[in-house]
Amino acid sequence: MTIKVAKDTFPKNLSGVHVHFVGIKGTGMAALVEIFHARGAVITGSDVAERFYTDDILERLSLRVLPFSEKNITKDIQFVVHSSAYSVESNPDLAEAKRRGIPLMLYSQALGALSAQSYSCSVCGVHGKTTTTGLIGTILRGLNLPSQVLAGSIISSFGGTCTMTSDSYGASGRHYFVAETCEYQRHFLSFHPQKILLTSVESDHQDYYPTYADIRQAFVEYIWRLPIGGQLLYCADDSGAVETAGLSSQFRRDIQLLPYGTNASGNYHLELGRVEDGKQYFTMGVIGECALSVPGVHNVRNACAAVALCSELLRSEGKNPAAYATIIKAMLLQYSGGKRRSEVIAHAKTPLGQDVIVLDDYAHHPTAIKSTLKGYREFYQGRKIIVDFMSHTYSRTAALLEDFATGFADADRVIVNKIYASARELASEPSVTGEFLAKRADMCNHRTTYAAEFDEAARLVLAELSKPSGDGYPNGYLFVTMGAGDNWKVGRMVVEALESNA
Repeated sequence: MTIKVAKDTFPKNLSGVHVHFVGIKGTGMAALVEIFHARGAVITGSDVAERFYTDDILERLSLRVLPFSEKNITKDIQFVVHSSAYSVESNPDLAEAKRRGIPLMLYSQALGALSAQSYSCSVCGVHGKTTTTGLIGTILRGLNLPSQVLAGSIISSFGGTCTMTSDSYGASGRHYFVAETCEYQRHFLSFHPQKILLTSVESDHQDYYPTYADIRQAFVEYIWRLPIGGQLLYCADDSGAVETAGLSSQFRRDIQLLPYGTNASGNYHLELGRVEDGKQYFTMGVIGECALSVPGVHNVRNACAAVALCSELLRSEGKNPAAYATIIKAMLLQYSGGKRRSEVIAHAKTPLGQDVIVLDDYAHHPTAIKSTLKGYREFYQGRKIIVDFMSHTYSRTAALLEDFATGFADADRVIVNKIYASARELASEPSVTGEFLAKRADMCNHRTTYAAEFDEAARLVLAELSKPSGDGYPNGYLFVTMGAGDNWKVGRMVVEALESNA
Protein backbone atom coordinates (compact mmCIF):
# COMPACT_ATOMS: atom_id res chain seq x y z
CA MET A 1 0.00 0.00 0.00
CA THR A 2 1.34 3.43 -0.94
CA ILE A 3 1.20 6.05 1.82
CA LYS A 4 0.18 9.51 0.66
CA VAL A 5 2.46 12.28 1.89
CA ALA A 6 3.05 15.95 1.22
CA LYS A 7 5.60 16.73 -1.46
CA ASP A 8 7.59 19.35 0.43
CA THR A 9 8.63 17.30 3.46
CA PHE A 10 8.76 13.82 4.92
CA PRO A 11 5.91 12.40 7.02
CA LYS A 12 6.45 12.18 10.75
CA ASN A 13 6.12 8.42 10.50
CA LEU A 14 8.48 7.07 7.83
CA SER A 15 7.35 3.47 8.20
CA GLY A 16 6.47 2.15 4.75
CA VAL A 17 7.48 5.33 2.90
CA HIS A 18 9.52 4.43 -0.21
CA VAL A 19 12.62 6.61 -0.70
CA HIS A 20 15.08 6.11 -3.57
CA PHE A 21 18.67 7.32 -3.05
CA VAL A 22 20.75 8.36 -6.07
CA GLY A 23 24.46 8.19 -5.22
CA ILE A 24 23.67 5.94 -2.28
CA LYS A 25 27.32 4.99 -1.67
CA GLY A 26 28.36 8.49 -0.62
CA THR A 27 29.34 8.71 3.04
CA GLY A 28 26.60 11.17 3.94
CA MET A 29 24.04 9.38 1.80
CA ALA A 30 24.79 5.98 3.37
CA ALA A 31 24.47 7.55 6.81
CA LEU A 32 21.12 9.05 5.85
CA VAL A 33 20.02 5.64 4.59
CA GLU A 34 20.81 4.19 8.03
CA ILE A 35 18.61 6.83 9.68
CA PHE A 36 15.72 6.18 7.27
CA HIS A 37 16.12 2.42 7.68
CA ALA A 38 15.96 2.73 11.47
CA ARG A 39 12.73 4.69 11.07
CA GLY A 40 11.09 1.98 8.93
CA ALA A 41 11.35 3.45 5.42
CA VAL A 42 11.41 1.29 2.30
CA ILE A 43 14.74 2.01 0.61
CA THR A 44 16.16 1.51 -2.85
CA GLY A 45 19.28 3.13 -4.27
CA SER A 46 21.61 3.45 -7.22
CA ASP A 47 25.26 4.25 -7.77
CA VAL A 48 28.37 3.33 -9.73
CA ALA A 49 29.72 -0.23 -9.70
CA GLU A 50 33.05 0.65 -8.02
CA ARG A 51 33.21 -0.69 -4.48
CA PHE A 52 33.43 1.79 -1.58
CA TYR A 53 33.71 1.24 2.15
CA THR A 54 30.05 2.22 2.45
CA ASP A 55 29.11 -0.94 0.54
CA ASP A 56 29.66 -2.82 3.82
CA ILE A 57 27.09 -0.59 5.54
CA LEU A 58 24.52 -1.07 2.78
CA GLU A 59 25.05 -4.82 2.69
CA ARG A 60 24.42 -5.06 6.43
CA LEU A 61 21.06 -3.43 5.75
CA SER A 62 20.41 -6.03 2.99
CA LEU A 63 20.26 -3.30 0.35
CA ARG A 64 21.23 -4.01 -3.25
CA VAL A 65 22.77 -1.10 -5.13
CA LEU A 66 21.32 -0.71 -8.63
CA PRO A 67 23.13 0.75 -11.64
CA PHE A 68 21.79 4.13 -12.73
CA SER A 69 18.72 3.68 -14.90
CA GLU A 70 15.33 5.27 -15.49
CA LYS A 71 13.89 1.82 -14.77
CA ASN A 72 14.81 2.26 -11.10
CA ILE A 73 12.03 4.83 -10.71
CA THR A 74 8.91 2.79 -10.06
CA LYS A 75 5.40 4.05 -9.37
CA ASP A 76 5.60 3.31 -5.63
CA ILE A 77 8.59 5.65 -5.00
CA GLN A 78 7.47 8.73 -3.06
CA PHE A 79 10.74 10.63 -2.65
CA VAL A 80 14.11 10.70 -4.38
CA VAL A 81 17.14 11.90 -2.40
CA HIS A 82 20.31 12.57 -4.35
CA SER A 83 23.93 13.53 -3.88
CA SER A 84 25.03 16.91 -5.22
CA ALA A 85 27.35 14.97 -7.54
CA TYR A 86 24.33 14.09 -9.73
CA SER A 87 21.84 16.29 -11.56
CA VAL A 88 18.61 15.92 -13.52
CA GLU A 89 20.51 16.83 -16.68
CA SER A 90 23.03 13.98 -16.36
CA ASN A 91 21.41 11.21 -14.32
CA PRO A 92 18.66 8.94 -15.72
CA ASP A 93 17.14 8.19 -12.31
CA LEU A 94 16.69 11.88 -11.55
CA ALA A 95 15.43 12.71 -15.05
CA GLU A 96 12.76 10.02 -14.79
CA ALA A 97 11.78 11.06 -11.27
CA LYS A 98 11.32 14.63 -12.44
CA ARG A 99 9.25 13.45 -15.41
CA ARG A 100 6.96 11.55 -13.03
CA GLY A 101 6.66 14.51 -10.67
CA ILE A 102 8.33 12.73 -7.73
CA PRO A 103 9.78 15.16 -5.17
CA LEU A 104 13.57 15.50 -5.47
CA MET A 105 15.73 16.46 -2.50
CA LEU A 106 19.45 17.07 -2.16
CA TYR A 107 21.15 15.28 0.74
CA SER A 108 21.31 18.54 2.71
CA GLN A 109 17.61 19.23 2.10
CA ALA A 110 16.62 15.72 3.19
CA LEU A 111 18.74 16.04 6.34
CA GLY A 112 17.08 19.38 7.01
CA ALA A 113 13.61 17.94 6.56
CA LEU A 114 14.40 15.21 9.09
CA SER A 115 15.79 17.73 11.56
CA ALA A 116 12.55 19.70 11.49
CA GLN A 117 10.71 16.71 12.99
CA SER A 118 12.98 16.25 16.01
CA TYR A 119 14.68 18.11 18.82
CA SER A 120 17.76 18.56 16.65
CA CYS A 121 21.31 19.56 17.49
CA SER A 122 23.95 20.51 14.94
CA VAL A 123 27.70 20.01 15.13
CA CYS A 124 29.42 22.48 12.82
CA GLY A 125 32.80 24.13 12.31
CA VAL A 126 35.79 24.02 10.00
CA HIS A 127 37.52 21.33 12.08
CA GLY A 128 36.55 18.51 14.40
CA LYS A 129 32.94 17.92 13.32
CA THR A 130 33.12 14.17 12.73
CA THR A 131 35.11 13.31 15.85
CA THR A 132 32.92 15.51 18.04
CA THR A 133 29.75 13.98 16.60
CA GLY A 134 31.17 10.50 17.11
CA LEU A 135 31.98 11.29 20.74
CA ILE A 136 28.47 12.68 21.29
CA GLY A 137 26.88 9.55 19.88
CA THR A 138 29.10 7.33 22.00
CA ILE A 139 28.14 9.20 25.17
CA LEU A 140 24.43 9.30 24.30
CA ARG A 141 24.42 5.56 23.71
CA GLY A 142 25.77 5.06 27.23
CA LEU A 143 23.27 7.52 28.69
CA ASN A 144 20.50 5.82 26.67
CA LEU A 145 18.71 9.07 25.94
CA PRO A 146 16.18 8.55 23.10
CA SER A 147 18.39 9.72 20.25
CA GLN A 148 19.78 9.25 16.77
CA VAL A 149 23.20 10.57 15.76
CA LEU A 150 24.60 11.01 12.24
CA ALA A 151 28.35 11.48 11.72
CA GLY A 152 30.30 12.21 8.56
CA SER A 153 32.28 8.98 8.64
CA ILE A 154 32.26 5.48 10.08
CA ILE A 155 32.68 5.58 13.85
CA SER A 156 34.21 2.50 15.51
CA SER A 157 32.15 2.83 18.69
CA PHE A 158 28.96 2.96 16.58
CA GLY A 159 29.70 -0.61 15.53
CA GLY A 160 31.40 0.32 12.26
CA THR A 161 28.60 2.53 10.91
CA CYS A 162 28.02 6.27 10.51
CA THR A 163 25.00 6.47 12.80
CA MET A 164 23.87 5.59 16.31
CA THR A 165 20.28 4.84 17.28
CA SER A 166 19.86 4.42 21.02
CA ASP A 167 17.99 1.47 22.52
CA SER A 168 15.42 3.87 23.95
CA TYR A 169 14.74 5.55 20.59
CA GLY A 170 11.05 5.32 19.75
CA ALA A 171 10.03 4.55 23.33
CA SER A 172 8.41 7.96 23.67
CA GLY A 173 7.26 10.77 21.42
CA ARG A 174 10.28 12.99 22.19
CA HIS A 175 13.70 12.17 20.83
CA TYR A 176 16.96 13.92 19.99
CA PHE A 177 18.62 14.07 16.59
CA VAL A 178 22.29 15.11 16.48
CA ALA A 179 23.95 15.56 13.10
CA GLU A 180 27.19 16.78 11.62
CA THR A 181 26.34 19.66 9.27
CA CYS A 182 28.44 21.15 6.49
CA GLU A 183 29.18 24.81 5.86
CA TYR A 184 30.16 24.36 2.19
CA GLN A 185 27.79 26.32 -0.08
CA ARG A 186 25.76 27.07 3.07
CA HIS A 187 24.35 23.53 3.04
CA PHE A 188 23.73 23.73 6.79
CA LEU A 189 21.09 26.43 6.29
CA SER A 190 18.64 23.61 5.47
CA PHE A 191 19.00 22.27 9.02
CA HIS A 192 16.60 23.22 11.86
CA PRO A 193 18.71 23.30 15.05
CA GLN A 194 17.55 23.70 18.63
CA LYS A 195 21.19 23.72 19.75
CA ILE A 196 24.36 24.40 17.75
CA LEU A 197 27.83 23.22 18.73
CA LEU A 198 30.48 25.33 16.97
CA THR A 199 34.02 23.93 17.02
CA SER A 200 35.95 26.45 14.90
CA VAL A 201 35.74 29.13 12.24
CA GLU A 202 38.53 30.12 9.87
CA SER A 203 39.17 30.59 6.17
CA ASP A 204 38.35 27.51 4.09
CA HIS A 205 36.49 26.46 0.90
CA GLN A 206 38.03 29.43 -0.88
CA ASP A 207 36.25 28.55 -4.14
CA TYR A 208 32.97 29.47 -2.42
CA TYR A 209 34.13 31.72 0.45
CA PRO A 210 36.94 33.92 -0.97
CA THR A 211 37.59 35.62 2.39
CA TYR A 212 37.45 34.76 6.06
CA ALA A 213 34.64 37.31 6.47
CA ASP A 214 32.57 35.40 3.92
CA ILE A 215 32.74 32.05 5.72
CA ARG A 216 32.29 33.71 9.12
CA GLN A 217 29.10 35.37 7.88
CA ALA A 218 27.74 31.98 6.78
CA PHE A 219 28.17 30.66 10.32
CA VAL A 220 26.52 33.79 11.74
CA GLU A 221 23.53 33.27 9.44
CA TYR A 222 23.32 29.66 10.55
CA ILE A 223 23.38 30.58 14.25
CA TRP A 224 20.51 32.99 13.60
CA ARG A 225 18.41 29.95 12.65
CA LEU A 226 18.29 29.00 16.32
CA PRO A 227 14.86 29.45 17.90
CA ILE A 228 14.27 32.06 20.59
CA GLY A 229 16.33 31.02 23.60
CA GLY A 230 18.28 28.45 21.57
CA GLN A 231 21.77 27.47 22.71
CA LEU A 232 25.12 28.03 21.01
CA LEU A 233 27.95 26.00 22.51
CA TYR A 234 31.22 27.30 21.11
CA CYS A 235 34.95 26.70 21.57
CA ALA A 236 36.42 29.50 23.67
CA ASP A 237 39.89 28.44 22.51
CA ASP A 238 39.17 29.17 18.84
CA SER A 239 39.35 32.87 17.97
CA GLY A 240 37.04 32.46 14.97
CA ALA A 241 34.39 30.69 17.01
CA VAL A 242 34.59 33.36 19.72
CA GLU A 243 34.30 36.14 17.17
CA THR A 244 31.39 34.44 15.39
CA ALA A 245 29.53 33.90 18.66
CA GLY A 246 29.97 37.58 19.52
CA LEU A 247 28.72 38.78 16.15
CA SER A 248 25.73 36.45 16.33
CA SER A 249 24.66 37.76 19.71
CA GLN A 250 24.73 41.39 18.60
CA PHE A 251 21.44 40.88 16.77
CA ARG A 252 20.18 37.83 18.67
CA ARG A 253 20.63 38.62 22.35
CA ASP A 254 18.15 35.88 23.20
CA ILE A 255 20.60 33.14 22.19
CA GLN A 256 22.27 31.41 25.15
CA LEU A 257 26.05 31.44 24.68
CA LEU A 258 27.85 28.52 26.38
CA PRO A 259 31.64 28.50 25.94
CA TYR A 260 33.79 25.40 26.42
CA GLY A 261 37.56 24.93 26.51
CA THR A 262 40.58 26.08 28.45
CA ASN A 263 39.55 29.73 28.06
CA ALA A 264 35.98 29.08 29.20
CA SER A 265 34.66 29.55 32.71
CA GLY A 266 31.96 27.54 34.42
CA ASN A 267 30.95 23.91 33.99
CA TYR A 268 32.72 23.48 30.67
CA HIS A 269 36.10 24.85 31.63
CA LEU A 270 38.83 22.47 30.47
CA GLU A 271 42.09 21.69 32.25
CA LEU A 272 44.61 19.77 30.16
CA GLY A 273 46.39 16.92 31.91
CA ARG A 274 49.10 14.34 31.33
CA VAL A 275 49.63 11.83 28.52
CA GLU A 276 50.24 8.43 30.07
CA ASP A 277 49.86 4.77 29.08
CA GLY A 278 48.13 5.55 25.79
CA LYS A 279 45.64 7.95 27.34
CA GLN A 280 45.21 11.71 27.47
CA TYR A 281 43.89 12.97 30.78
CA PHE A 282 41.87 16.14 31.26
CA THR A 283 39.49 17.68 33.78
CA MET A 284 36.11 19.38 33.34
CA GLY A 285 34.19 21.11 36.09
CA VAL A 286 30.99 19.27 35.33
CA ILE A 287 32.35 15.70 35.71
CA GLY A 288 35.93 15.90 37.01
CA GLU A 289 38.95 14.07 35.60
CA CYS A 290 38.48 12.11 32.37
CA ALA A 291 40.66 10.28 29.87
CA LEU A 292 40.63 9.76 26.12
CA SER A 293 42.34 7.02 24.12
CA VAL A 294 42.87 9.00 20.90
CA PRO A 295 45.78 11.40 20.36
CA GLY A 296 45.89 15.18 20.33
CA VAL A 297 44.83 18.16 22.40
CA HIS A 298 42.40 19.00 19.59
CA ASN A 299 40.59 15.75 20.35
CA VAL A 300 40.50 16.61 24.06
CA ARG A 301 38.70 19.81 23.05
CA ASN A 302 36.35 17.74 20.88
CA ALA A 303 35.65 15.54 23.91
CA CYS A 304 35.01 18.63 26.02
CA ALA A 305 32.52 19.83 23.39
CA ALA A 306 30.76 16.45 23.36
CA VAL A 307 30.47 16.38 27.15
CA ALA A 308 29.08 19.93 27.11
CA LEU A 309 26.33 19.13 24.60
CA CYS A 310 25.36 15.86 26.28
CA SER A 311 25.26 17.63 29.63
CA GLU A 312 22.87 20.22 28.23
CA LEU A 313 20.65 17.47 26.85
CA LEU A 314 20.61 15.86 30.31
CA ARG A 315 19.63 19.21 31.80
CA SER A 316 16.78 19.49 29.29
CA GLU A 317 15.56 16.17 30.73
CA GLY A 318 15.72 17.64 34.23
CA LYS A 319 18.78 15.56 35.11
CA ASN A 320 22.03 16.59 36.78
CA PRO A 321 25.04 15.73 34.55
CA ALA A 322 27.23 15.18 37.61
CA ALA A 323 25.07 12.19 38.53
CA TYR A 324 26.05 10.59 35.22
CA ALA A 325 29.78 11.34 35.41
CA THR A 326 30.79 7.68 35.74
CA ILE A 327 28.89 6.72 32.58
CA ILE A 328 30.23 9.68 30.60
CA LYS A 329 33.83 8.90 31.59
CA ALA A 330 33.43 5.25 30.63
CA MET A 331 31.97 6.12 27.23
CA LEU A 332 34.78 8.60 26.50
CA LEU A 333 37.28 5.77 27.01
CA GLN A 334 35.24 3.55 24.68
CA TYR A 335 35.66 6.02 21.84
CA SER A 336 38.39 4.69 19.56
CA GLY A 337 38.12 7.05 16.60
CA GLY A 338 36.56 6.94 13.17
CA LYS A 339 37.50 6.05 9.65
CA ARG A 340 40.28 8.33 8.41
CA ARG A 341 40.42 10.07 11.79
CA SER A 342 43.77 8.98 13.28
CA GLU A 343 42.75 5.51 12.10
CA VAL A 344 45.29 2.82 12.93
CA ILE A 345 45.77 0.86 9.71
CA ALA A 346 48.43 -1.57 10.86
CA HIS A 347 51.23 -2.43 13.25
CA ALA A 348 54.21 -3.77 11.30
CA LYS A 349 57.96 -4.32 11.39
CA THR A 350 60.61 -2.59 9.30
CA PRO A 351 63.26 -4.67 7.48
CA LEU A 352 65.52 -4.02 10.49
CA GLY A 353 62.88 -5.31 12.88
CA GLN A 354 61.84 -1.92 14.24
CA ASP A 355 58.20 -1.25 15.08
CA VAL A 356 56.11 0.93 12.78
CA ILE A 357 52.53 2.11 13.32
CA VAL A 358 50.67 3.10 10.14
CA LEU A 359 47.90 5.70 10.52
CA ASP A 360 45.49 7.39 8.14
CA ASP A 361 44.01 10.82 8.87
CA TYR A 362 41.67 13.18 7.03
CA ALA A 363 43.42 16.41 8.12
CA HIS A 364 43.53 18.64 5.04
CA HIS A 365 43.62 22.17 6.46
CA PRO A 366 46.86 23.65 7.86
CA THR A 367 45.38 24.13 11.33
CA ALA A 368 44.24 20.51 11.46
CA ILE A 369 47.58 19.28 10.15
CA LYS A 370 49.52 21.20 12.82
CA SER A 371 47.32 20.12 15.71
CA THR A 372 47.16 16.49 14.56
CA LEU A 373 50.92 16.13 14.11
CA LYS A 374 51.58 17.86 17.43
CA GLY A 375 49.20 15.38 19.03
CA TYR A 376 51.05 12.47 17.47
CA ARG A 377 54.38 13.83 18.71
CA GLU A 378 53.06 13.90 22.28
CA PHE A 379 51.03 10.69 22.14
CA TYR A 380 53.47 8.47 20.22
CA GLN A 381 56.65 9.54 21.98
CA GLY A 382 59.98 8.16 20.82
CA ARG A 383 58.85 7.52 17.24
CA LYS A 384 60.18 9.04 14.04
CA ILE A 385 57.23 10.52 12.15
CA ILE A 386 56.93 10.17 8.38
CA VAL A 387 54.01 11.86 6.60
CA ASP A 388 52.64 11.38 3.10
CA PHE A 389 50.39 14.37 2.37
CA MET A 390 47.97 15.01 -0.48
CA SER A 391 46.54 18.52 -0.58
CA HIS A 392 42.85 18.86 -1.44
CA THR A 393 41.76 21.46 -4.02
CA TYR A 394 43.94 23.96 -5.86
CA SER A 395 42.06 26.93 -4.42
CA ARG A 396 42.66 25.90 -0.79
CA THR A 397 46.32 25.11 -1.49
CA ALA A 398 46.93 28.46 -3.17
CA ALA A 399 45.09 30.51 -0.55
CA LEU A 400 46.80 28.83 2.42
CA LEU A 401 50.15 27.97 0.83
CA GLU A 402 52.41 29.46 3.49
CA ASP A 403 50.35 27.90 6.28
CA PHE A 404 50.64 24.52 4.58
CA ALA A 405 54.38 24.98 4.10
CA THR A 406 54.95 25.57 7.81
CA GLY A 407 52.39 23.03 8.99
CA PHE A 408 54.66 19.97 9.16
CA ALA A 409 57.02 21.12 11.90
CA ASP A 410 56.33 18.04 14.04
CA ALA A 411 57.09 15.60 11.20
CA ASP A 412 60.60 14.24 10.66
CA ARG A 413 60.08 13.48 6.98
CA VAL A 414 57.35 14.67 4.59
CA ILE A 415 56.37 13.42 1.15
CA VAL A 416 53.92 15.53 -0.87
CA ASN A 417 51.79 14.08 -3.67
CA LYS A 418 50.14 15.88 -6.56
CA ILE A 419 47.09 17.92 -5.58
CA TYR A 420 43.77 16.09 -5.35
CA ALA A 421 41.58 18.10 -7.69
CA SER A 422 37.93 18.79 -6.98
CA ALA A 423 35.12 18.55 -9.51
CA ARG A 424 34.07 22.02 -8.36
CA GLU A 425 37.17 23.77 -9.76
CA LEU A 426 39.18 23.78 -12.96
CA ALA A 427 42.69 22.39 -12.77
CA SER A 428 43.71 23.12 -16.38
CA GLU A 429 45.78 26.12 -15.31
CA PRO A 430 46.44 25.72 -11.59
CA SER A 431 48.06 28.61 -9.78
CA VAL A 432 49.91 26.17 -7.54
CA THR A 433 50.99 22.54 -7.79
CA GLY A 434 51.91 19.78 -5.38
CA GLU A 435 55.53 20.12 -6.46
CA PHE A 436 55.52 23.83 -5.66
CA LEU A 437 54.00 23.10 -2.25
CA ALA A 438 56.71 20.50 -1.60
CA LYS A 439 59.44 23.00 -2.45
CA ARG A 440 57.96 25.63 -0.13
CA ALA A 441 57.58 23.09 2.68
CA ASP A 442 61.16 21.93 2.17
CA MET A 443 62.38 25.51 2.49
CA CYS A 444 60.62 25.65 5.86
CA ASN A 445 61.35 22.16 7.16
CA HIS A 446 64.31 20.99 5.01
CA ARG A 447 62.94 17.45 4.90
CA THR A 448 60.20 17.45 2.25
CA THR A 449 60.20 15.50 -1.03
CA TYR A 450 57.74 15.58 -3.94
CA ALA A 451 56.34 12.30 -5.26
CA ALA A 452 53.46 12.85 -7.65
CA GLU A 453 52.33 9.23 -7.86
CA PHE A 454 51.55 6.84 -5.04
CA ASP A 455 53.94 4.07 -6.10
CA GLU A 456 56.83 6.55 -6.02
CA ALA A 457 55.72 7.80 -2.61
CA ALA A 458 55.53 4.23 -1.27
CA ARG A 459 59.07 3.52 -2.49
CA LEU A 460 60.36 6.62 -0.69
CA VAL A 461 58.62 5.60 2.53
CA LEU A 462 59.95 2.04 2.34
CA ALA A 463 63.47 3.37 1.71
CA GLU A 464 63.17 5.50 4.85
CA LEU A 465 61.86 2.56 6.87
CA SER A 466 64.83 0.48 5.74
CA LYS A 467 67.12 2.70 7.81
CA PRO A 468 67.55 2.74 11.59
CA SER A 469 65.17 5.29 13.09
CA GLY A 470 68.15 6.95 14.76
CA ASP A 471 68.97 8.50 18.09
CA GLY A 472 65.99 9.96 19.89
CA TYR A 473 63.54 7.49 18.34
CA PRO A 474 63.88 4.32 20.42
CA ASN A 475 60.31 3.20 19.69
CA GLY A 476 60.62 3.04 15.89
CA TYR A 477 58.41 4.77 13.36
CA LEU A 478 55.00 6.33 12.88
CA PHE A 479 53.90 6.58 9.23
CA VAL A 480 50.86 8.74 8.47
CA THR A 481 48.91 9.23 5.25
CA MET A 482 47.19 12.58 5.59
CA GLY A 483 44.70 14.55 3.53
CA ALA A 484 41.20 14.45 2.03
CA GLY A 485 42.33 12.75 -1.17
CA ASP A 486 42.94 9.07 -1.88
CA ASN A 487 46.57 8.86 -0.75
CA TRP A 488 45.43 6.38 1.91
CA LYS A 489 46.40 3.94 -0.83
CA VAL A 490 50.06 4.71 -0.09
CA GLY A 491 49.59 3.34 3.42
CA ARG A 492 48.13 0.11 2.07
CA MET A 493 51.01 -0.24 -0.39
CA VAL A 494 53.58 0.25 2.36
CA VAL A 495 51.87 -2.25 4.69
CA GLU A 496 51.62 -4.87 1.95
CA ALA A 497 55.30 -4.47 1.12
CA LEU A 498 56.36 -4.73 4.78
CA GLU A 499 54.19 -7.80 5.35
CA SER A 500 55.39 -9.55 2.19
CA ASN A 501 59.02 -9.11 3.29
CA ALA A 502 58.39 -10.12 6.90
